Amino acid sequence: MSRSHTRTRRLAFALAIGLPLAALVVFFAWPVAAMLARGLGPEALGLLGAERTRRLLGTTVQLAAAGTIGSVLLGVPGAYVLYACRFPGRRALRAIATIPFVLPTVVVGVAFRSLLGRDGAYSFLGLDQTTTAIVAAMVFFNFSVVVRTVGTMWAGLDPRTADAARMLGAGPVRVFRTVTLPALRGAVASSACVVFLFCSTAYGIVVTLGGTSTLESEIAVQTFQLNLDAAAAFSFVQFALVALTLTISSRASRATAVAMRPSAEHRLRISDLPSAALTFAVVFGLIVAPMASLAVRSFRQDGQWTLANYRLLATPGKGAAGGITVVEALEHSLRAAAIATAIALAIGVPLAFALSRPTGPARARRPPEGTGAKRRRVPRGRSPESAALRAIESFAMAPLGVSAVTVGFGFIISLQGPPLYMGDELIPIAQAIIAMPMVLRALLPIMRAIDPRLRDAAAMLGASPARTLATVDAPIMFRGLGLAVGFAFAMSLGEFGASSFLASDDNGTLPVLVSRLLARPGGGNYGMAMAASVILGLATALVMTLSEHTRERNHVPA
Repeated sequence: MSRSHTRTRRLAFALAIGLPLAALVVFFAWPVAAMLARGLGPEALGLLGAERTRRLLGTTVQLAAAGTIGSVLLGVPGAYVLYACRFPGRRALRAIATIPFVLPTVVVGVAFRSLLGRDGAYSFLGLDQTTTAIVAAMVFFNFSVVVRTVGTMWAGLDPRTADAARMLGAGPVRVFRTVTLPALRGAVASSACVVFLFCSTAYGIVVTLGGTSTLESEIAVQTFQLNLDAAAAFSFVQFALVALTLTISSRASRATAVAMRPSAEHRLRISDLPSAALTFAVVFGLIVAPMASLAVRSFRQDGQWTLANYRLLATPGKGAAGGITVVEALEHSLRAAAIATAIALAIGVPLAFALSRPTGPARARRPPEGTGAKRRRVPRGRSPESAALRAIESFAMAPLGVSAVTVGFGFIISLQGPPLYMGDELIPIAQAIIAMPMVLRALLPIMRAIDPRLRDAAAMLGASPARTLATVDAPIMFRGLGLAVGFAFAMSLGEFGASSFLASDDNGTLPVLVSRLLARPGGGNYGMAMAASVILGLATALVMTLSEHTRERNHVPA
């Protein structure tokens, strides 16, 4: 390779790393640091040990723990039935179980209100606006996380150890307790940590269902009341809780590997019927029921079937002093999501190209002359370059673990004042920062699977770095681009935490408007919220369906 090509490649690598990092520093590190700095101010520090702060932290942890326990207890049997057993309709049940995770949190909250509220199918339980309803919605939202994480591992376990235990007389419960569960311990612990993180930052669910206050909901209340020091104190506590959860999750994900086989599935057995019955009850009673109730209630008003709720979408609703209509809010959401997706790709795609480059094989270091020492080899993957790339990747993935409420509050105190004085344009930027890690997660495995010898062969044949990029890397990257676009667009379309801080009355997004409609009294506003949630859920599901179709067509692994 010529020196000019080497210089060009180094410059391109520096730009691919430097420009995205600069954007992350300005629009992620700076707002979060500003929030942390304000949280450590004199007035905010005085609130950290206050009784109210301890009470909010206790409520947040208790709700998150209950949601995590429920998700694990129901998700582990579901993982076994949906991934380790074969039966007709399994693929459809898997798809249904996955739907809640891609729904906006506001839609999930509205769906449970329609199910548990007055005239709802589960209204007899008396759970409307209770903490139990919040926990149930958290389990609804995170059931698929446990099922997919544990199920993928369960389907690949070597069945010979369990078969040997059965031949020695062990019953199903003992086989699970002594053989299967130890092998799945790492996957269960890792998924539990992820679920706890999602539950502790479930702002949209808590706001729409009501009944209690958590750290995130209180941050919003204090911000809207302009008590920024109190909001900063609560944000600091929330950030510490998230950081602790991520640390535990990182350790859990480094569990000892177990022997795997390509597939260890078996036909549904009689001994599997209790797990199958529980899984079917969860899928239809906890997942299908809220979504069906939401769809049905959107066509009901004053006890009658009607399209009035959908006709009202072109109006601002009752009790609003001006404001925008649902149709206008949908337009704002689609435009912001499109801009956010473009920004997320502009940051994530160059980073994926740069981070997927191998750092080079181990090289022998020549010792000083006359010392008689032997050459020392630098182990592969432990070079300073690889360590730097791992640090950059961790920094780029950090927005995935930081609460959207924290990001939104950080934007308010750092970017809406001097020196930038930014306004409504912060909405798509915040959405892009939150969605960008999913772009990396979609592209990095594909880019890292490229055989480096293909690039070497292109270079030996005289291809410039730009041509190698266009002919070797780009065609393979495009296989995962549809999934990356789908994740970014869907997450931006349903994003509520940061947008609720940044959206003005005339530029609100659809999730924000749904929350505002629920807060206004009147059956018309409630019906509009139902109809708007159906539209938002369908739009998100359509985007993810198209991206999944692109993934399957291009044979991209999930």
